[in-house]
This record gives sequence, C-alpha cells and structure tokens, in this order.
Amino acid sequence: MELNILVGGAAGQGMDTIGHLLSRALVREGYNILTSKDYMSRIRGGHNFTSVRIAARGPWAPGEAVDLLIALNEETYHIHRESVVQRGRIIYDPDMFELHEDEKRGVPVRLHYLARRAGAAVMSNTVAVGALLVLLGLGTGTAGRLLDEMFAGREGFPEKNRAALAAGYEEASAYCSACFTLPPPADEGSRLFVEGNQALGMAALASGCRFFSAYPMTPSTGIMNYLAGKQLSYEMVVEQAEDEIAAVNMVLGASFAGVRSMTATSGGGFSLMVEGISLSGMTETPIVVVVAMRPGPATGLPTRTEQGDLGFVVHSGHGEFPRAVLSATTLEDAFYRLNKAFELADRYQVPVLFLTDQYFADTGRSIAPYDFTRLRFNRFLVQEDELVSPYKRYRLTESGISPRAFPGQFAGEVVLSDSDEHDENGNIIEDGATRKMMVEKRAKKMEGLALEMDEPVLYGSPGPDILLLGWGSTYGALREAVDMLSAEGERAALLHFSDIWPLPVEEL
Repeated sequence: MELNILVGGAAGQGMDTIGHLLSRALVREGYNILTSKDYMSRIRGGHNFTSVRIAARGPWAPGEAVDLLIALNEETYHIHRESVVQRGRIIYDPDMFELHEDEKRGVPVRLHYLARRAGAAVMSNTVAVGALLVLLGLGTGTAGRLLDEMFAGREGFPEKNRAALAAGYEEASAYCSACFTLPPPADEGSRLFVEGNQALGMAALASGCRFFSAYPMTPSTGIMNYLAGKQLSYEMVVEQAEDEIAAVNMVLGASFAGVRSMTATSGGGFSLMVEGISLSGMTETPIVVVVAMRPGPATGLPTRTEQGDLGFVVHSGHGEFPRAVLSATTLEDAFYRLNKAFELADRYQVPVLFLTDQYFADTGRSIAPYDFTRLRFNRFLVQEDELVSPYKRYRLTESGISPRAFPGQFAGEVVLSDSDEHDENGNIIEDGATRKMMVEKRAKKMEGLALEMDEPVLYGSPGPDILLLGWGSTYGALREAVDMLSAEGERAALLHFSDIWPLPVEEL
C-alpha cells in the first residue's frame, strides 16, 4: 500500500519549502517516505518537481503513478496530468489558470490570495501544504510546530505561516476531506528524515573532518552548505575556494599539517583536481574527495544523474599510485562508508575517492537514527614511543605504509616531503633504482587495501535465474525490481557493490 505525491512548478515558487515541510511532518507522524527532486539548471523558471512517496515498507525508489498533484503553474498540470491516476486529485490556484473542461479531479485553492491575506504572497507554498494535509486526513499540529522551528527568531513569521497553513486547510476541506487512505505508520520508533548530501556532511563531521574546501558545483554543493552551517558548533573551517585546483590543494595542505580534510565536486571540477590527486599519491598525503557524478562530457546535464565517471575516477591522475574508490548506496550505509573512507585514507596515506550522484544527493528518506558506536576514529600518526630517529617520512616497510608525522609533531625531527620522486628521507632523487624501490613501496598498499574492501551485498534468491548487478545509488531501484520479479514467481537477486576499487571479487 502506498501513496505518491508530486509538487511541480517553476524554480522560485517554493517547491523546496513544500517538500521540506511535508516530508518532515509525515516522518514525525510516523510514516515511511522517500522524496526525490527533478530540477533544471537555472535560478528562476523552468519546470521543476519534487515527488514524495509514502509506503508501508521502504520505500526504496520513487513511484511513477501520481495520486496527488500540486500544480503551482499551468505547465506542471499539462506535463503531469496524464500521470495522475483516475481517483487522484489536483490542487491548483484557480486565479492562475483553469483545468481542462472535462477534468474532474481538480481541487481549486486560491493559493496566492490566501497567502496575501495571511501576510505575504510568498507563503502560497505554506497554503498548499495546508490543502494537502486535509486531503490526506492529517491535522495541522505537526506542520505548525515545524513552521515555528523553521522561522524561530523571525518576528511574526511563525504566526503568519500558521495562518497560511490554516487557510489552505480550510479552503481545501470544502472539496475533499480525508479523501486518501494513507499506509499505516511505521512501528520502528523514532525516525530521521535525511537527504543524501546531509548524510555525507553529517558523516564527515562525525568522522573528525575539520577542514573542507570546495568550489560550488551541482550536485555536490549541498555538502558544503551543510558543513558551512556547522562551522561554529564544531570548530570546523569551510573555505569556498576560487576554483577546484585551489580547493584540492588547500585540502592537501591541511592534511599535511595533520587535519582530517575533505573536498567535494562533480566530474568537470574533478577533472581540474586530478593533478592534486597525483600529488596526494606521490606525497602519500591522505585526503577524501567526494565526486558527485552528473552526465558529461563537459558541462553535460548539471542537474541530472548518471554513473558515467567510474572509469575516470578509478584511473584518475598521471602515473601509477594506490587509491581506494567507495560509493554511496543507501542513506543508511553511506554515513558509515564515508567514515570508512576517512579511516582508509589515514591508515594507508592515500587519496580515497567517494562516488555519489545527483539522485543520491537530492533524495531523502525516513531512516532509523545512526549508531555512532559503529564509527571509527584512528589517526594512524606515529607516536613518540614508535618514533625511529632520524625520522624518515618515506621509510621502507613491509606493508608499504611509512610512519606519518605532521610538521612540528616531534622536536628536532624534520618532516620532509616533495612532489618529485624522492628517497626514504623525502629528498629528491634521479636514479632508477630508488625510483623502482619507491614505486614498489607505494604499490604494496594495494594489498592491504584489497583486504579492506567489502564484498557486494546479495539481495534476493540465493540461487537466482535472473541476477541484477549494480553499484552506488542504483540499489533502491534494483532492490524493488527484484521484489517485483520475485512476486511474479521469478528467482531473482541483486548483487550490489559499495566498495569499488580495489574490486572485491570473492562473492562475484
């Protein structure tokens, strides 16, 4: 049992506010939900929409059929009317446009008029939420409390928004009250509503990341926005760099000085970072880079989703050096997997590249609270009782992992590093024998990294006739496909990868 809601309009009409308010209200009421966004690459105008799926279990992917459409403009109505089921409803503003003459599903609500009467036309989105709540058979109490939280400290705003919410609720009730049956609420206890970029920002903070530098690039920008809002609370530095080259080099500098550091970008920005990735490989400076993929090449489709950068990321940088590549699959897993990325980067002194995409970044779900006892925090810096003097930054070891110290950590010891090939001390060299020795030293790390990679998850039949293979954010859609095939009597399963490189092959 499920219900699908779609809110559509032009950029600037407040769809994010509707999705934000509705989603959190539903989660606080105990419902399982999934939201996803589809938006154009422009500040104003264009056709954007947010879908909200409410289901008894899961949900893991967006739905296709629409039960309830909020059309904030006429274009939305024309684009999505065919997707609205026969028993569905369409909320619209009759002062803005009219539905087709034979349209029987309309619920006219004077969104702009009621918003102006409540205090400001900009609150038409709050009016729409009120209308939606009455159609779902829900009260306004939870949404009202959320409005108080959203506008706390802004004099008059909570009261005006509550008035707008009540006005929409009252007007829509004359046409249809509790005309939809919601799936039963979940019984798993308290739930969080989290979007992908928020989950990654939370994971970075919880993993001890205290320096973040990036240049804004969709769909990764939400990570920077989240972390920027937490700077004062967590003694974190967030720097908006002038470009991606500066961003990755700032992160390398902070990490060299001993601070856990991260940057985030998309394919075009990562193209500019690859020399910095090579610098990380040569100097053995740990960094974490989130690459939020979008369709390319070049600027491609900035606000759409694609998994086209896997090969590029695995082989990024010039020369050969070890790295790990992990990916975001579900909101539950990605939080812990980014923590793993920081641990691997510090332990093996390598760049760890974390793949996500627009779909993951902008999808939100109701999930159980994270278990912080599962997080790891080990800096892997050489301790004083382990120090061998004189200190050699690139000392040869069986594992290929040299003792790492940051400059000034030990009195009288020098931390020497260089982007040219170097010897154990960090001094520049020119001879082939030392070059071979250092390349082999770094390569040994891949043996240890391979043991750290999680095998893919097998979901479904243990002996399937149909096997779906996937990685990253495709998990939810593929999981539901397996469920649908299984319900039809097929022996189906999903083998899904989260750790990508070095490729775990035992289960495969």
